[in-house]
Amino acid sequence: MVMPLTSDLSALAAGLTARWTVRYGEQLRFAGSDLPAPVSRRVPTRHGRVKVDLYVPPGVERPGTYVHLHGGAFIMRFPQMDDFFCRFIVAEAGVAVVNVDYLAAPRVRYPVAQHQSHDVLAWLADNAGEWGLDPERLAIGGFSGGGNLAASACLQARDLGTARPLLQLLGVPSLDVAGDVNGKPSVVSNPMIGPGLLTLVRSTYFKDASRRSEPYASPLLVDDVAGLAPAVVYTAEYDSLRAEGDAYAARLDEAGLLVEHRVVPRRDHYFLDGDDPRQARGLLDDLATHVRTALGGRAPD
Repeated sequence: MVMPLTSDLSALAAGLTARWTVRYGEQLRFAGSDLPAPVSRRVPTRHGRVKVDLYVPPGVERPGTYVHLHGGAFIMRFPQMDDFFCRFIVAEAGVAVVNVDYLAAPRVRYPVAQHQSHDVLAWLADNAGEWGLDPERLAIGGFSGGGNLAASACLQARDLGTARPLLQLLGVPSLDVAGDVNGKPSVVSNPMIGPGLLTLVRSTYFKDASRRSEPYASPLLVDDVAGLAPAVVYTAEYDSLRAEGDAYAARLDEAGLLVEHRVVPRRDHYFLDGDDPRQARGLLDDLATHVRTALGGRAPD
């Protein structure tokens, strides 16, 4: 049994040390390293102004925009962990990227990050022109916990009528935080996402157990997916979160909203495994192609 104070201290330590412990993107800088540093901006949300990093493709007038939400189990506030991906999308899809620095536990609890993620998307739908971006061409996505936030933002945008993203990109998403933490099996003996981490996340960020089954917390449990953005869903063969990602993809497919569902073979939760650069590059190329196609971006020279 994880005690609440212990959980919060563990979450705080993970967040404070993320910039030194998270290194997975360094082997994945296949494109975009020559782009200038992103520009930091602030976007108003229901929970205060949120910092975002804006990456812009050089020489492109009013580009479409992909809103990115990093992973980190809702306890790591470190958007730079996906700098490699933001740069890759800018370079290979010819669109702008807004990388969101949403708040994490233990500083905040659910639904703060979900609200902030949606509110950034909604603000761009109304105000992207102020930054020289096209407000009509928006997509949103994320990895792991960021996939949860992206799916939640799309649900909120549909329900509130605030934005109409053209694509949601969900990479190894966490989509059910209400189910039994021991009921998420993996074929490997020591999966990256195990009961201990799942329990930590629930006892810190999703602290109120009565709210974990809300669709904005657990998008898989929503009654109806009609009207959502078209989706690309990537799950990983050995990932303990695979079943919920596969199930959500199946629901989207039944509604005619699935662009692609891919199960990455022989990979755990870390599906962009730097140990296999050829496979990682192929996956990144395909993700960039989906974004470029949805937003009408410019192909690389």
